[in-house]
Amino acid sequence: GGWSGGSFGDTGTCVLAPNADVMTLDGTNTWVLRDPGSSRSVVVDPGPSIDSHLDAIDAAAGDVSAVLLTHHHADHSEAAREYAERHGCGVRALDPAYRLGSEGLGEGDVVAVGGLEVHVVATPGHTADSLSFVVPQDRAVLTGDTVLGRGTTVVAHPDGQLGAYLASLQRLHALCGEQGITTVWPGHGPVIDDALGALDLYLAHREQRLEQVRKALRDLRGVEREGGAHLGAAPPHDTLPRAVVEVVYADVDPVLWGAAELSVRAQLAYLEGE
Repeated sequence: GGWSGGSFGDTGTCVLAPNADVMTLDGTNTWVLRDPGSSRSVVVDPGPSIDSHLDAIDAAAGDVSAVLLTHHHADHSEAAREYAERHGCGVRALDPAYRLGSEGLGEGDVVAVGGLEVHVVATPGHTADSLSFVVPQDRAVLTGDTVLGRGTTVVAHPDGQLGAYLASLQRLHALCGEQGITTVWPGHGPVIDDALGALDLYLAHREQRLEQVRKALRDLRGVEREGGAHLGAAPPHDTLPRAVVEVVYADVDPVLWGAAELSVRAQLAYLEGE
């Protein structure tokens, strides 16, 4: 059946937000992290401002010491401030606009709460401010929207960049290898038990999409070079991303083409720099 959250490893509980739609899959995964010997917890991505969801987080979280954000998108961050205020703690995020209190969050930081350690890794690409969180105790990495539990993610151009995203996937792959990280606790969709395998698939998928975009560009521009109106002129620059989407993402539900166009714009910007 469907994904509904639950307990994972020694430290992880996923509280699934009731905000399912085409972009959020089953909804946002709010992660409560707590050392089994402690009453103090860390809450990652409180998600949407829905009272029933915040109450469900409370039931899992006990004494909340910190709220962390993987990135600023509203389906992850909307309730962060009100939830932190409810517990008298801070919100730590890379983007200062989303913080509550003086503590930021970034590459190399370690958040230590009651025997739990959370190691922060900068993984920009989906957005500029995307972070991942390694929980060594469970050999797990929380990936936010950088790696999803199923399907693939959007590179949200222009804030997100494909070059950065590919580098982040490679970085996570290396980290998983070096640190023996086996499990992905994603921002949407089910837990993945083969972290390296998932990252291999993500990297292969991005390379495949790039090759499809290169080919679509050659075809669209080839039509333009032939010059004959009877062949159908290539689209003007401002409609090019949409034209590429219709070729490359023909296998994807058109309801997702708006999101696909963000990724195509990121792919075109990346290819221009090659």
